[in-house]
Amino acid sequence: MAKKKTRLDFVKMKREGEKATWITAYDFPTASFAQQAGMDMILVGDSMGMVLLGYDGTVPVTMEECLIHCRAVRRGAPDLWCMGDMPFGSYQVSDEDAVINAIRFLKEADMDCVKLEGGRRVCSRIKAITDAGILVCGHIGLTPQSSGQLGGFKAQGRDPESARELIKDAIAVQDAGAYALLLEAVPPELTEFIAKKLEIPVYSIGAGAPCDGQLIICGDMLGLFQAFTPKFVKKYANVAEVEIAAFKEYVQDVKKGRFPTDDHVYHIHEGMEEEFQSMLREFDLPKGVV
Repeated sequence: MAKKKTRLDFVKMKREGEKATWITAYDFPTASFAQQAGMDMILVGDSMGMVLLGYDGTVPVTMEECLIHCRAVRRGAPDLWCMGDMPFGSYQVSDEDAVINAIRFLKEADMDCVKLEGGRRVCSRIKAITDAGILVCGHIGLTPQSSGQLGGFKAQGRDPESARELIKDAIAVQDAGAYALLLEAVPPELTEFIAKKLEIPVYSIGAGAPCDGQLIICGDMLGLFQAFTPKFVKKYANVAEVEIAAFKEYVQDVKKGRFPTDDHVYHIHEGMEEEFQSMLREFDLPKGVV
């Protein structure tokens, strides 16, 4: 197994033009599969709220839910760079709250860094967390936790005025001490400019190819999440169809007596049949009892 990457490796990859591969994962098996596949890193995203927990958005996700899934992912991928996503409410109140909760991701879930949403408005949080010795990845553009303010899950930076504001946010996030930046749902022209402008790695989720790497949500790329599919998702499988078909076959097998068969059961130890039957007779039901 390759040695786990560090922050310096990601900086080197940016400098040498090697794209980083990044997915979300929320459980042990998915994390294990990602590591086996040679993934560079995993985000234990608050997207778990929609993909895994059935919430309408990411806002209801709690710190405890995040930490449970972060621990599962770390057990599945001990040799991958893993990032904990700070949920809504874990950093909005104060710098002190932000630091306390960021520390929990490292101490309780063995994450390598944390991610939080927002540009200039969260720079004091980024600085406070980095001053505490914790690596922070910024996240601007479409920020799901504040999608209400954005008017819904809509692409950002598509006109000069909003693009200018995102460039200011990106520079501010870097200046605050973030080691990397995630751009979500912005035009590739803007992504390319920001990736070249910043010294830190700049990654895309639905923000085009001209940057330092790509993130995709595992439930989207595997066809597990069926509520909707963002435009920027490429489906590499349709696991939902496979699961539904398997469940349907199982239902029919049980209803029609095709499962379980003799191959799926454990029999009495050889030579103990008579003793076993004798034991059962001790428990014969009285007459008339069904």
